[in-house]
Amino acid sequence: MKYISTRGDKTPRGFSDILLEGLAPDGGLYLPTHYPIVTRAMLAKWRKLSYAELAFEILSLYIDDIPAADLRRLVEKTYTPEVFGTKEITPLKQVQPGLYLEALSNGPTLAFKDMAMQLLGNLFEYELGRRGETLNILGATSGDTGSAAEYAMRGKAGVNVFMLSPHGRMSPFQQAQMFSLQDANIHNITIEGVFDDCQDIVKATSNDLEFKRKYRIGTVNSINWARLLAQVVYYFAGYFQATQSEQERVSFAVPSGNFGNICAGHVARMMGLPIKRLVLATNENRVLDEFFRTGTYRPRASAETYETSSPSMDISKASNFERFVFDLLGRNADRVRELFQAGHFQLTPGEFDRISVYGFLSGHSTHADRLETIRQTFKDSGVMIDTHTADGLKVAREYLEPNVPMIVLETALPAKFAETIVEALGREPDRPAALHGIENLPKRFQVMRADAEAVKNYIRSNV
Repeated sequence: MKYISTRGDKTPRGFSDILLEGLAPDGGLYLPTHYPIVTRAMLAKWRKLSYAELAFEILSLYIDDIPAADLRRLVEKTYTPEVFGTKEITPLKQVQPGLYLEALSNGPTLAFKDMAMQLLGNLFEYELGRRGETLNILGATSGDTGSAAEYAMRGKAGVNVFMLSPHGRMSPFQQAQMFSLQDANIHNITIEGVFDDCQDIVKATSNDLEFKRKYRIGTVNSINWARLLAQVVYYFAGYFQATQSEQERVSFAVPSGNFGNICAGHVARMMGLPIKRLVLATNENRVLDEFFRTGTYRPRASAETYETSSPSMDISKASNFERFVFDLLGRNADRVRELFQAGHFQLTPGEFDRISVYGFLSGHSTHADRLETIRQTFKDSGVMIDTHTADGLKVAREYLEPNVPMIVLETALPAKFAETIVEALGREPDRPAALHGIENLPKRFQVMRADAEAVKNYIRSNV
């Protein structure tokens, strides 16, 4: 399997090369030259597998430059009950008939990002060891990616992490998870701005090819194909738990800010997983909802990006979105490059009509909706959900269909957003004993202006 860029660079690259690279040299995102097709016979066989075995089968379709025995060992090391709390790894909970939550937040940082990041940490260490190289990871986070990456990479041989986050815009728990880490290879930088400013710095640095090569810059954001590929697995796992046979279809509702999580669902659907609908849920930052309703993609400036109670989706430039548009436009790299270099765009009527072929629907949620969904879900089912999962559940209910199970992807445990949980339920959310008092631990971080050169200088001084 080889990989090409969404912006036209057709130089075929293997998985291990793009694992360490992040963005393509032309500024595009990597995708496989084709999506392997999964037959119903393969689905029937996979239905009986453990999560680690299922992950190995799916990853093997895309990774042919890591020996199978090594890949199996890495996957089995990653997806264990010790790391993720249960034998099922991603168990399903029924909220009401036909509506389920897929638990993705039982990893070390209580967020779905652990599902891919734990594997990415092991892949990085393996590949760097195989090559005798080092890697300096530059990432941006609106809340959960940063802690998941840092917990996956802390102490890993040959890896340094430089994580950018918007200053003062994450929840106290999210900040404490990241900033309390004292590992020498972890560097937290808070940027005076919003998440999109952080993301812009990562892209600008990745596009400085001389700096990128000299300082061995890689990425763990969802622009990294390996991370998105790992997320494809839990769509299959959710499908098997919600169905009895390969004749059935399901829908997934996905809270989405950067489009990585739901893009993994798009990949699963392209592979042949029987997904009827991919329901995208946003918060008050409705850029993606607006696109799927109108065909207009209009990222907002920092001043127009709302600060909400589901902060991990306070994003107006969805960096993974380009992958879907590439497929939507028939893999026309020239057209994709034209649209994304413009920054905002309007699809032609013919292009917009194609969206229905891919099964996407969308909706949005407000703070008031969030509170009501958290209250009602806890009252009806005894299940406490976080604010982002509440966005997904609220929009999922708008698109329920008879005889089509709807699976909402859980985003994080409610402990990460205690202030809103207290507002909704009048009580603190439970948290694991090991995380009690985390907000009071000593913190290490640097505050910087939104300037790529300042960040590059910091990297130069700390590698």
